[in-house]
Amino acid sequence: MRSDEVPRNLSAWPDAVINLAVMLVMVAVIAQYNKFLGATAAGVWFLLIWFSIERRKDRNRKFQEYAENVIGNFKDLRYYAMTKLPEGIVVLDEGGRLQWCNAVMQDFAEVVPQQGMDVEEFWSGLISEELLSSSGSVEGEYQVSTPRRNDSGEEFYRHFLVKYRSLQANPDYSRMMVLFAREITPYENLRIEYSRSRTAIIYVQIDNYDEVIQGLNEAEKTSLLLSVNEILEAWVASLKGFMRRVSSDVYLVILERYALEQAVAEKFTVLDKIRQLVNKHQLPVTLSMGAAVAEKNSDEQSMSELGEKAQAGLQLALGRGGDQVAVNINDKTQFFGGRAKAVERNTRVKARVMSHSIRDTMEAADEVVIMGHTREDYDAFGAAVGVALMARSLNKPVQIVLSGWLDSVEKIIELLGRDEAYRDLFVSANNVPVSNALNPLLVVVDTFIPNLVAAPVLLERIKKVVVIDHHRRSENTIKNPAISYLEPGSSSTCEMVTELLMYFDEKMRIGKLAATAIYSGIVVDTKNFAIQTGARTFEAAAYLRRSGADPVAVNHLFKSDYETTLALAKTKAQSEYYEGGLVVSAIDHVIPNVQVIAGQAADSLLTVEGVRMTIILFQMNSDTVGISARSTGDLNVQVIMEKFGGGGHQNVAGAQVKNIPIGNLENSVVKVARKYIAETDKPSK
Repeated sequence: MRSDEVPRNLSAWPDAVINLAVMLVMVAVIAQYNKFLGATAAGVWFLLIWFSIERRKDRNRKFQEYAENVIGNFKDLRYYAMTKLPEGIVVLDEGGRLQWCNAVMQDFAEVVPQQGMDVEEFWSGLISEELLSSSGSVEGEYQVSTPRRNDSGEEFYRHFLVKYRSLQANPDYSRMMVLFAREITPYENLRIEYSRSRTAIIYVQIDNYDEVIQGLNEAEKTSLLLSVNEILEAWVASLKGFMRRVSSDVYLVILERYALEQAVAEKFTVLDKIRQLVNKHQLPVTLSMGAAVAEKNSDEQSMSELGEKAQAGLQLALGRGGDQVAVNINDKTQFFGGRAKAVERNTRVKARVMSHSIRDTMEAADEVVIMGHTREDYDAFGAAVGVALMARSLNKPVQIVLSGWLDSVEKIIELLGRDEAYRDLFVSANNVPVSNALNPLLVVVDTFIPNLVAAPVLLERIKKVVVIDHHRRSENTIKNPAISYLEPGSSSTCEMVTELLMYFDEKMRIGKLAATAIYSGIVVDTKNFAIQTGARTFEAAAYLRRSGADPVAVNHLFKSDYETTLALAKTKAQSEYYEGGLVVSAIDHVIPNVQVIAGQAADSLLTVEGVRMTIILFQMNSDTVGISARSTGDLNVQVIMEKFGGGGHQNVAGAQVKNIPIGNLENSVVKVARKYIAETDKPSK
């Protein structure tokens, strides 16, 4: 089409020609009847032809002016868009080298970009290697933040929204990537400021308040609590927060999110400062905290929900033994502190109340099912036997469910099997019969972690659950138990069950075999009454001795054969010592009684002078590695084992890790343990 031609779909000329042809026919018809009228009509027809031709020329001229004006201006507009609009444009080749960019991109980049320069040279982090190496047609967007410095040398961040698209006009051309960068710094700074200012609520409690003020006169109490208040107020003031004391031992703290993140970065050093306060009996003061913060970009979370999460965090910290902080950020809980030993309560008031509650719950049940953790030890087994005695005293059908790994408790099972009263008590987790009871009760002992119980299917099948455990609580716990009796200050679950038996029924008779089984659990978890023992531990042991517990039989249970003794010696011989009092060893192949050997090796190495923590890794099967950890008490091995999906007590903990070679896992465990020891030994400011 020539430049002076109008496209046919834009021209009215074809329609006009048709109309004129029709008119010409009508003129001819008129001329047949009247020559004068025909001549007049012909004159009019010629005028219409002339008008149509002139009109067509005028339309062509105007269209040409329009086209030339728009096309000319469009070129200028396109140039302006490419060079002047506040959006950076950069074209890269397949190797990530600059082919072209506009002037705005030069302002966005770290250095002035030049043709052929690698993208990382003028703007580090602008585009990822994965995006450059992608094939085919791709497009999308992402956000990038880059540090810059102002004239005074202060660092600040500029934020950009980057859109990208691959370009390849035809297969003969090389593929390129075009990026469009738009600065969103003001909006991003506003979003960051909004998220930093989100509300955080912290509940603070003096977790050993009753113990620390016991025996103090009013002046001494006031002085000690005043010191606590001063330290807390100074800490909150440094975070620009607000604090109010809501009861004798509870405080409410409100912070902004950035302040809570600062406290997290400092690992809540206020716990160490408070712990340096001691009463006249040299008992240190310890704090527990539960913290929760509103999500960064959510307006739906109410203050009541935030307060509930903070309270739940406080209960979680207390359930883990106190002297620590449970922080809920983005619905994930982090723990800090936990260096002090869990405090043993001076009275059995809670044990008496729990005993009556468990009795009432059992009386309302049709049958009772009991289980501990998988790979039962003496504490889990003995506690289960004690709970079975409670159920039998109420004439309730009862069964103890055992896992398929009973290497550790074979001897005690054999001992109880000599009595007909216990032969039908135990069932395998692989053959749990389906019950027809309308109101069954499940009692879980020595663990609160759902995936560690002997038969997880029972947690789904039986809705009413009672949990009895002495381990420090973690975030992963059995949901909504009817009764949860957790005492981290107790030496063992068997000690807790013994106290429950004392108040359960005055006429109850435990019997020699059951007393021996329960007594063995206390002996094992206290390392023959050497660690984590208090007055109540010995009182429970004395009660069991009066009930017929046989220490000689218990000592016989713990004797090992020659092969086990040899494997134990080899494990100890190949152990390695690390600075800070850490000893680590590994059993890299599957052997009989490997869990028992690992536990005994960890206990034995802990008696070496200067050793504060022992960790033994052992191959349980082809794809699972077990970890046994022990400490003398000043280090919390539970915190370390939680990093690997396990848990336990401050002095005794463990974990099971799947699909990681034992050598790689050992390196990770050593790294985490050494970092923890270094942080624990760091002097408090």
